[in-house]
Amino acid sequence: MDRSADGALERAWVRIPDRSWLGIEPHATRDAPWGWSDRLWHAPELSGAEWRGTPLTIFEALDWTRIDRIPALAEPARLPPGGGTAVLNLIAELAAAQRIGPLAYRGPYPTEQLFLALLESFRYESMSADPLAAFMQGALTWTPAPAERVFPADDLYVQTRGRIEKVVWRGGAYYRPDWQGVARHSPRRIVDAPDGVYCVLWALGQRLDDHLLLRPDGDLVTILAREPTAAESRPLPAAVWRGVVAAVAAQSAPPLAPFVETVAGSLSLEWGPIALDLTRIGHGRVRISDRLRQALTARLAAASARADRAALGLAAVAEMAALVGDELRRRAQAEILALPLDAQPAALEDATGAATRGRGERARDIAASVEALLGEGAAWGSARGGGDDPDVERDEGGDRDR
Repeated sequence: MDRSADGALERAWVRIPDRSWLGIEPHATRDAPWGWSDRLWHAPELSGAEWRGTPLTIFEALDWTRIDRIPALAEPARLPPGGGTAVLNLIAELAAAQRIGPLAYRGPYPTEQLFLALLESFRYESMSADPLAAFMQGALTWTPAPAERVFPADDLYVQTRGRIEKVVWRGGAYYRPDWQGVARHSPRRIVDAPDGVYCVLWALGQRLDDHLLLRPDGDLVTILAREPTAAESRPLPAAVWRGVVAAVAAQSAPPLAPFVETVAGSLSLEWGPIALDLTRIGHGRVRISDRLRQALTARLAAASARADRAALGLAAVAEMAALVGDELRRRAQAEILALPLDAQPAALEDATGAATRGRGERARDIAASVEALLGEGAAWGSARGGGDDPDVERDEGGDRDR
């Protein structure tokens, strides 16, 4: 962090989980709706006083000697993974050192993604039973609570605030499920145990696979992850995918829901092996990990009551929707932004009406999805112990890299 003789910030660099750097160039431009803006740069390594690397986007200019707000960012999608939270943590560190807070966000994008990012370096101040809703209405303020950020080994980043809260390993982020009373869904979870802190795959309320064991201070004890067992992919019935998409649409903002369904129309669903994760999207297909299928099969085999099996089927559909939801919404937002600017308001208005009218149809799609998934589960159960599963589709070499 470089400062001028009068204490003003001239430049700052923060390291992000992949060990590259984000640079902050204060008062870089006035070409923004809010006036003066600071610019973010991305560089693989630090290179002296000159600005080198790639300019990414801009955000509201701050007085870095006295932080007074959480700034609006122009293009969050242009930041590399972990970039936004790294900059927010720097803002929180400086505000805490300046004994300033709580701070408010008054920008145009009070999204769920920003809310979750702020939880990593701030604590919200609210009497509301629904802090996310309060945030989206501009009624939430944030007290700086920066995290300690360490890089204990190659490909390993650990973030702590009294306990390990976030781990990034080989590009995948592991989270605590509880953040100041807010439940955070993640297929990669951090779990405490008597012998240390585990980074695991998690779904259907259970551990599916252990990846790392860390000491409570973040040092690596051992790598536990295994390569997935080689297997053939199995396509799932189209009805299952329609129900998963319906669940994503139902949980999305009404104007976005029809666009979610549109972008999902070019995709199909399958089970298959995946390394270190539960889902992959690419080549027109959405792959869900065989580890989830195996867990669901075992749970269905142990459930004799029809109601219990239906509840498991619904939980699995909800789990799949949570796994693919963010990517489908990202693609849906890209569809909207690709429209001409003067056409976007009408398209969003039409989409809102279509989303309202489609609620009953989505509920029927989800119910049909559960039935189809239970039917598949019966087939898996009968095939267990009998060698290869029937009606499978062999992997293409490119599919393994998705």
